[in-house]
Amino acid sequence: MDQKHSAHTPSGPAPSAHGAMVHGGAAYVCPMHPEVRRDEPGRCPICGMALQLEGTQTPAAHGGHDHHAHGKHAPDPGVHAGHAASAAKPAAMDAPSGAAYVCPMHPEIRRDAPGHCPICGMALEPEMPTLGEGKDPELADFERRFWWTLPLTVVGVMLAMFGHSMELMDSRTQTWVELALGAPLVLWAGAPFFKRGWESVVNKSPNMWTLIALGTGAAFLYSVVATVAPGLFPETFVSMGRVAVYFEAASAIISLTLLGQVLELRARSGAGAAIRALLGLAPKTARRVEPDGSEADVPISHVHEGDLLRVRPGEKVPVDGSVVEGKSLVNESMVTGEPMPVSKGPGDKLIGATINTSGALTMRAEKVGSATVLSQIVQMVAQAQRSKAPMQRMADVVAGYFVVGVVIAALATFFAWGLWGPEPSWVYGLINAVAVLIIACPCALGLATPMSVMVATGEGAKRGVLFRDASAIENMRKVDVLIVDKTGTLTEGKPAFQKAVAAPGFTEDEVLRLAASLDQGSEHPLAHSIVEAAKAKGLALTKADSFDSSTGIGVTGTVEGKSLALGNSALMEKLGVDVAALSEPGRELRESGASVMHLAVDGRFAGLLAVADPVKATTAEAIARLRAQGVRLVMATGDGSATAKSVARTLGIDEVHGEVTPADKLELARKFKSQGLVVAMAGDGINDAPALAGADVGIAMGAGTDVAMESAQVTLVKGDLRGIADARDLSEASVRNMRQNLMFAFLYNALGIPLAAGVLYPWTGWLLSPMPAALAMSLSSVSVVGNALRLKRWRS
Repeated sequence: MDQKHSAHTPSGPAPSAHGAMVHGGAAYVCPMHPEVRRDEPGRCPICGMALQLEGTQTPAAHGGHDHHAHGKHAPDPGVHAGHAASAAKPAAMDAPSGAAYVCPMHPEIRRDAPGHCPICGMALEPEMPTLGEGKDPELADFERRFWWTLPLTVVGVMLAMFGHSMELMDSRTQTWVELALGAPLVLWAGAPFFKRGWESVVNKSPNMWTLIALGTGAAFLYSVVATVAPGLFPETFVSMGRVAVYFEAASAIISLTLLGQVLELRARSGAGAAIRALLGLAPKTARRVEPDGSEADVPISHVHEGDLLRVRPGEKVPVDGSVVEGKSLVNESMVTGEPMPVSKGPGDKLIGATINTSGALTMRAEKVGSATVLSQIVQMVAQAQRSKAPMQRMADVVAGYFVVGVVIAALATFFAWGLWGPEPSWVYGLINAVAVLIIACPCALGLATPMSVMVATGEGAKRGVLFRDASAIENMRKVDVLIVDKTGTLTEGKPAFQKAVAAPGFTEDEVLRLAASLDQGSEHPLAHSIVEAAKAKGLALTKADSFDSSTGIGVTGTVEGKSLALGNSALMEKLGVDVAALSEPGRELRESGASVMHLAVDGRFAGLLAVADPVKATTAEAIARLRAQGVRLVMATGDGSATAKSVARTLGIDEVHGEVTPADKLELARKFKSQGLVVAMAGDGINDAPALAGADVGIAMGAGTDVAMESAQVTLVKGDLRGIADARDLSEASVRNMRQNLMFAFLYNALGIPLAAGVLYPWTGWLLSPMPAALAMSLSSVSVVGNALRLKRWRS
């Protein structure tokens, strides 16, 4: 075994990665930056996370393996045993102690433990999801509170609306029943909102939680006093034999807010799904070749740099490395975007988690743990998601000012009535001040954006466009630049037979029939497309004899007694076949982005066969519509530059970036964003995931990988780029609808608050008693809902 994997003696201290001496075999490591090692607990100087005892930390990268912990930095022989034990344990259901928690709205807020953001009150989320994460505890809590109390809300609202007309009980009894229904709902189901409202006051950061807590709290306390001591209220507040109460209004607002939180938390819980999907791509074991030549399957966390590994046909490459022995075709489309498998032989590089499609390979591990390409993609996706907070709703932007204004209005009402109002002046002042707080409760305001989002999401789904959250709907209309992947996005993403070109003495159908007959024994995707094309044309195929495959150059065999060879120019040169007769058509086909194969029959050149990844039939129309909307189009693909430029010329795309890596795509998105442009990224592969997460709007193809769809905010179910143009039109209509709803909601408050304060009393004698206030609140909500439903008539 390589010397760097030999055990250290336990008697001496081992140096840490940063020069600290680790005594007694104990080392403390940062779970996010495993190169940071200390001999005692503390915090990481890079990210501020608490260091954890080595062997107990939950790694940030796949495989659970920190390559720094082996080799020259291994502290003692116990490391391997401890590591094995750690690797054998299932992933923890809860986030590890010391993990960083961040606010999805304010990424600068970081904590070592779960909690709430002091600015907006939202629940902090784990910075790095893990494979073993369970359901969000806050989501589970809110769902429980919502479903347990929803029946109380329904009964309470129905009783308040129809109790008097149905004469089920006298007014006094009905008031006490409404209290019994409303108390558990407000005090238990609404407890998290009151807590956040109080924290907003303590942190001097008024927000929507402040307003909800003030409004529902004032409504509930007012109603309790009106129930217990109705004699304190003037006769003008008595209606239908009782002082009207607000229990049903407070209950409805709590239930609506809970529902909104459940929907929001469900959407946000998908943010870590992309990372979990990436972590799940890594193979769990590797087949290691021991020094004595024996082989054994070991956990991926036990693979070290320098180990020899066997990769059998159909298996995933376990880690990054290079081929030592064997030849095969490896599908690297997850990283490179290249739809064709790549030939691999001794000395060629391999990427972990790519798929070995044919021959067996022996490889040497060169990068493991957090150093692999897949782990780097995981890190890029995580960093991109953290750098992009969801768009703040318009209601939240003004909430701080609105809350302060409502409180000032309530205080002004109390003192104005107390000092200058009729007797009992201070009672009038208190009741009217409470009325101001009640009528300011954001029922319509809370519905304004969610209702538009709900309707827009449904209308988008009907057209094959799935929006993950409100920020995607809000941002789509602003997109200035659309970066598009080629393979699977602009094109079909799989090779298809394009054409056959016959040399003198042969026909095109004969060339296709002979090539397809020979290729029936091949597993290569190009061969499959040729066979399918021949069958589609009804050509009769013959079984090939003496079939032989030479990885990377082509196949040979005998068909109908004729010796056939099908492959690239290297195979023709090896067999001494002159292909000059069709050199010009071959060059043109290659420049168009096709893969060209040569067919030789009994040593004589018979013709060419071209296989290409065809452009989707709807792509040209989609690009024309997007250009008409003023969107700048940029192609970025891991495919070869010649192929990329050929597709770009066909579609009229001016800016092309070929042979780019996942990191290059992310950097391209960041470059445009740094210029003040709003960037969308459309792709379908794992290699697109970092850019999808890093763009302002990520757009995934429905037929693409799960990782791409989890990284994106918008999914095109049919993989049709025309859906992007539809999404932009729907975004424009939705945001316009949201603004109208917010205008209705604020207009209601602007008119209702002065009435509740009694501004018109000196001239009209009007005071806004509870019943008209409840009616006004209902009408404002109805106006918002009705306007949102107008989106159903939207047409692109």
